[in-house]
Amino acid sequence: MKKIIITGATGLIGKKITSQLIERGDEVIIFTRDAKKTKTIFPLAKECVEWNYKNSFEWQKYLENYDAVIHLAGANVFSKRWTDVFKKEILESRVQSTRSLIEAIKLCNKKPEVFISASAVGYYGDAGENTLTEDSIAGNDFLAQVCKVWEAESAPIEQVGIRRVIIRTGIVLSLNDGALKQMLPSFKYFIGGALGSGKQWFPWIHIDDIAGIFLHALDNKKLHGAVNAASPKILRMKEFANLLGKIINRPSIFSVPGSILKLALGEVANVVLASQRINVNKLIESGYKFKFENLEDALKDLLKK
Repeated sequence: MKKIIITGATGLIGKKITSQLIERGDEVIIFTRDAKKTKTIFPLAKECVEWNYKNSFEWQKYLENYDAVIHLAGANVFSKRWTDVFKKEILESRVQSTRSLIEAIKLCNKKPEVFISASAVGYYGDAGENTLTEDSIAGNDFLAQVCKVWEAESAPIEQVGIRRVIIRTGIVLSLNDGALKQMLPSFKYFIGGALGSGKQWFPWIHIDDIAGIFLHALDNKKLHGAVNAASPKILRMKEFANLLGKIINRPSIFSVPGSILKLALGEVANVVLASQRINVNKLIESGYKFKFENLEDALKDLLKK
């Protein structure tokens, strides 16, 4: 049994990870902005602690003698248009929360053994046909720079001997939220198809696998640094849309031009229009076994539910 602190437990990925940690018998403390509500979601969590990352006095003590911190908290980048105010929130919610955690951990007498943080393949920006390993450079767009600064904020933890793992997450497939949920209605009404040109590489991953990768990072002491987290059998957007249409018996003949997406969604549209040909050899070589390598298997599993 491990003793885990987790932030962002009520998000899409966080709910899956937290549930699995509790199911396997780990002791979980959740740092959250709404402790009462979170406790109703996870009644078997050891404790739900009111978390204001700008003030560490009330939660710092909980880090003492715990084995690991899994840090997922951050404003949902897809929740609204990227105004200047919201872009500031996206950045600060990640950078300041990470900084507060790192500073608090440094003050512990018995520090956690590992710090695992979320990031995103958005780190690479729009990379076209280039194959992207963890050593590839960061992109120049807003989300890429957010990821770059966010990841750098936790680097000092390694100076005090704590293993650090950064999970660069691909496009998570789930019926609860994300790209798949947003695309399904258009297919059901026979107007589905690819987003943008359809030529861009689409780094998808099943919700079960992204949760599994975080647990793998927790348990595998040899894994450290940045880790790409997407299916090893990556497809282009048009291939993704065609297969989705085939599985739900709907045509995939329409497409939404990038210009229309940008008009409707603003700057956030760049995230789904970017091409990221992700290489996951580091993850595979560390011993992780994917539950869903093939998109068809992943979609059939999700859609049967």
